Amino acid sequence: MENIKMNQAAVHLLEEWDPFHLGPNHYDTETADVVAALQGIDDPSVLAKVIQETYEHSFEEWIPFEDCVAISYKLIAIKFEAKCII
Repeated sequence: MENIKMNQAAVHLLEEWDPFHLGPNHYDTETADVVAALQGIDDPSVLAKVIQETYEHSFEEWIPFEDCVAISYKLIAIKFEAKCII
């Protein structure tokens, strides 16, 4: 159950992020890839690199690494919060 809530919260956060200002529902594939990667990554810098590569590969646009780090810290926080809820 914790995984489902974590995934839902992570998806919601990524949907709101909108790094290319395209509006909602433009990042379904990227969101799925990042949420899947989140399962096995606890290091925000490693997750940020995955986020950067995933979005840049799809949209062929550069995202500053700092932006990816900021969102990765939020995603890691969601992950650890989900693990702490009993």
